[in-house]
Amino acid sequence: METVFTRILAGEIPAAIVHRDTRVFAFMDAGQLNPGHVLVATCEPHATLLDMDEDLAAELMRLAHRVARAVQDAFRPEGLTLLQANRPAGWQTVPHAHIHVLPRYENDGVGLIWPRKDPGIEVLREYAARIRLT
Repeated sequence: METVFTRILAGEIPAAIVHRDTRVFAFMDAGQLNPGHVLVATCEPHATLLDMDEDLAAELMRLAHRVARAVQDAFRPEGLTLLQANRPAGWQTVPHAHIHVLPRYENDGVGLIWPRKDPGIEVLREYAARIRLT
């Protein structure tokens, strides 16, 4: 599967690479929401987090953690948002698993709509009972 990220890895699209190894890589998002906005992705084109094995998912998060610390040191943002989205309904725009490391500042204009629903403890317990970890 070819994606914009595989084209970056192949050198077909210019990118500012922060880190690259054989399994994961990080590069500056061309559409910077704030200075220091980095994307952390898998080298193999897994469409979503759910399509990779647990070891690769852990490597992806380890690199995101390292990048987040480095962005904090370099840009001194007031906060950080790490965002990992899956499929279009989950806000994923590139079908290649990745994590946004986004430096944040008060009133930076970046928003996230999160309309709370409060179903009550009994419904929450029913939801919890449906989830079986494998």
